[in-house]
Amino acid sequence: MFYEKIKIFYDGVNIDNYGSKDFVKGFTTNPTLLNKGNIPTKNYKDFALNMLEKTRNLPVSFEVFADDKNGMIKQAREIYSWNSNIYVKIPIINTKGESSTDVIETLNKEGIKLNITAVFTKKQIEVAFNSLKNKEVPTIISVFAGRISDTGINPKNNVKYAVNLVNNYSNIEILWASVREVYNVFDAIDVNCHIITIPDGIFKKLPIIGKDLTEYSKDTVTMFYNDGLNSKILL
Repeated sequence: MFYEKIKIFYDGVNIDNYGSKDFVKGFTTNPTLLNKGNIPTKNYKDFALNMLEKTRNLPVSFEVFADDKNGMIKQAREIYSWNSNIYVKIPIINTKGESSTDVIETLNKEGIKLNITAVFTKKQIEVAFNSLKNKEVPTIISVFAGRISDTGINPKNNVKYAVNLVNNYSNIEILWASVREVYNVFDAIDVNCHIITIPDGIFKKLPIIGKDLTEYSKDTVTMFYNDGLNSKILL
């Protein structure tokens, strides 16, 4: 099965739906998902602790909200104190385009597990990697492959570059982020990516993997036919 070749992380806040699935090996969130999600509390710590109760002691990534160096460091320390399974998400740059190198170096030296996020370019991959002075600290570098592909650029080249860069460092993993379609799972496997995040919409399509295409064609025509009947449009 595909999940034997790559780690599947659930990307979202609907933990009750996916927390117990055996093939899910970790969890990620971000402020946008929290903003869109139907979460019972607006207190970040309360939300995180509730989520952690349902994640089977697997890795969970929570992102800082701050945009300045000192704020990021302060929030990262606080978030990491909640549970040892947490990876703190630090964006590779802030909203001003300023590098987060100092933040990453500081937190890495303190032994805080990081998920370096919003990474797009090969230069940013290098910056993230070189900022990890202690490469024994478990770290994730999240390459936003889906958003790269939105620009018409093949993201596999950048992900493969990242995978090759960390090849000799077992505690640093590359994550294929911002998945757009089921086939991205196989794209990620093809370049030996370590982790891929799967959002709710893609999770619902996973059962289709391996479906006979002729059968799928018939299902599609049937859907069109039934929708035509239900539309009440006359010809």
